[in-house]
Amino acid sequence: MKPRLTQAVIGGLAGTILMTLMMYYVAPLMMCCPMDIATTLGEMMGMGSRMGMLMHFMIGAVVLPAIFAMVLWDKIPGGSGWMKGLIFGMVVWVVSQAIVMPMAGAGMFSANNSEQMMALLGSAMGHAVYGMVLGWWVNKSMGGEAA
Repeated sequence: MKPRLTQAVIGGLAGTILMTLMMYYVAPLMMCCPMDIATTLGEMMGMGSRMGMLMHFMIGAVVLPAIFAMVLWDKIPGGSGWMKGLIFGMVVWVVSQAIVMPMAGAGMFSANNSEQMMALLGSAMGHAVYGMVLGWWVNKSMGGEAA
């Protein structure tokens, strides 16, 4: 049984909101480097931080949930939705660190960041939360576990 795209979008939106809040409010509490995805994406595209935030939400709430639900749901191991989502979130984290961060000038796995380990940890935590929320919601919407 395949998940419904509309439910995946809702889960992706919720996950993106939580991840974004973590970047702007939890990362500073960890004494981590600034995690300003809006500015990073906006500068990469030459369009400013508002467009960067729009892109962040489009990717997190539409593109990635569509890939997760329509293409990968049956292929990702793990019985529970949140575990499938965690695995997916960690794959997205690796891709973001290996491809997006170098494009943004931060280097592969944030190598150009003076606080590399904290940046990696913060990013991994955000992607883990994103994936778990997405997976949990998709599974719940299909009649799976509620806890």
